Amino acid sequence: MTQEEAQTRPKVDVYRRLFSYLRPYPTQLVLAYSAVLITTGLNLLVPQIIKLAIDNGLAAGNALALFIAAAVILGIALIRGITSFGQRYYGEWLSHRVGFDLRNEFYNSVQNQPFAFHDRSHTGDMMSRATSDISETERFIGIGLADLLATIILLVGVTIAMLYEAPRLAFIALIPMPLLIFATVRFGGKVRPMFKRIQEQMSVLSATMQESMTGIRVIKAFGREPYELKKFDVDNDEWYIRRVNVIRTWANNWPLFQFLVALSIFLLLWFGSPLVLDDIMTVGTLFAMISYVLMLNGPVQRLGFLVNLAATAGASASRVFEIIDTPGEIVEKVNAVQLEYAKGDVRFEQVSFAYQNGIPILQDISFHARPGQKIALIGPTGSGKSTVTNLIPRFYDVSNGRITIDNHDIRNLQIYSLRKHIGGVLQDPFLFSQSIADNIAYGKPEAEMDEIIAAAKAARAHDFILNLEEGYDTRVGERGVTLSGGQKQRVAIARALLTDPRILILDDSTSSVDTETEHLIQEALEILMQGRTTFIIAQRLLTLKSADKILVLDNGRIVERGSHTELLDQGGLYRQIYDLQLKDQEAFMDLQRNMVIA
Repeated sequence: MTQEEAQTRPKVDVYRRLFSYLRPYPTQLVLAYSAVLITTGLNLLVPQIIKLAIDNGLAAGNALALFIAAAVILGIALIRGITSFGQRYYGEWLSHRVGFDLRNEFYNSVQNQPFAFHDRSHTGDMMSRATSDISETERFIGIGLADLLATIILLVGVTIAMLYEAPRLAFIALIPMPLLIFATVRFGGKVRPMFKRIQEQMSVLSATMQESMTGIRVIKAFGREPYELKKFDVDNDEWYIRRVNVIRTWANNWPLFQFLVALSIFLLLWFGSPLVLDDIMTVGTLFAMISYVLMLNGPVQRLGFLVNLAATAGASASRVFEIIDTPGEIVEKVNAVQLEYAKGDVRFEQVSFAYQNGIPILQDISFHARPGQKIALIGPTGSGKSTVTNLIPRFYDVSNGRITIDNHDIRNLQIYSLRKHIGGVLQDPFLFSQSIADNIAYGKPEAEMDEIIAAAKAARAHDFILNLEEGYDTRVGERGVTLSGGQKQRVAIARALLTDPRILILDDSTSSVDTETEHLIQEALEILMQGRTTFIIAQRLLTLKSADKILVLDNGRIVERGSHTELLDQGGLYRQIYDLQLKDQEAFMDLQRNMVIA
């Protein structure tokens, strides 16, 4: 496909695809567009009624003809009121229904994207597409499209009516119309990419605001409010400049649209008045011709707005479809196996992994975790510890090798059935803005209250929850901000306990709490790990000493493996970490024990 085709084809495809969202609602579609046709047809009748009133009433001195014309116009107004209601109601209904469907499809697509997608996406950008872009799209697809169709039908209808009344005069009066249509289409093509740039900048603006709101505590702690305000001003100024450019383009074209309509009236009066004076044409006919052209004045002005609206919708819809069409990197096989029960036997067989940039993160990772074993992972920052655990629930797919659970290659398993057997407690657990009970039951929403309380007790969270004002019904703030770090950890442990996973992942879950809280969390973790295959990531060796097997990673490879004692004897990287962390502490404890014995 050439570059020109790549630039033009998507525009057509975007609108065609957008219109396809109307297909599921044929009844509302028929009612809306029938109302459009009837309303437009009635509008085209009014100049004919006025023509008859002038020629057969005023010119002939026939009062009855005037009364009949007035009654007919009143009847048309009543019918037009009903059809205008149908056009507006069903047009708006279609707008919001399509917006509803599009928003659902977009959200579903985002929810089903793998971790890799979210790693490179900005939350603010996703929010902008889900709100601003879809709102711009729905404004056009229902009522905007109906209005655009009504305007086009009116243009065609007026042309036909004028040609019927006085063909030669109509040809003269309609000379500006092709230029008007050309200018309008050219205007639409020009502003569409401009609106896309506006929507893209709105995404940048949303991302900046979202990041600032999320990190407000850091901003205030370092007194960086002026810097953040300046950064937001720069992005906001860029959005304003792009918007002003569109307004300037619109303002430059708008007078041309109005002038062309005025030119048609001028031509009618210039060439039509002599025909009336020579009795070749009646006054009513000339008035009808002028009425038809004046009838175009409002719609033509609105045509610029509608083309503008269509251009914005096309730009916004393309951004929405861009996310909807993003292929999922984690693809479930058609004949994927459902993992009903898991023993927790996990194998890594020569596993390598690299992100899309091709830089290797893991290389030739092989180990076997038997059911119920505790496997500890330790190593420098960036050595690949978290990546190893992220591969187990298939948040990412391996680049080479394979991972098996109970001798099933995880790529052959249904993703949901795989992940329901895996639980995790992260270093910074995420809590939703719901009650504590809802957060504990998040992985098992059908859980009874007794089960929730039992999980909280096992996680050493029950006592602090009861001390809260509303107990288990207490709503936590955004991201659990109303709870301390240790409290959030224990709620997360209770959440993992309730789902009763056979495979457990603990990612540095005690690194940022005080000693007393760490003791409570360790007690809860000991209960949580019983009978489960557990992968522990920690920087503190004290957490890892009881593991059945310790894997030491460096630069994406396993450089050492064994028990705590075996690794100390090897004198490698693990020994270096031990000497930095625990050697002096254990020597001091031994000295204290000897003094007590003495």
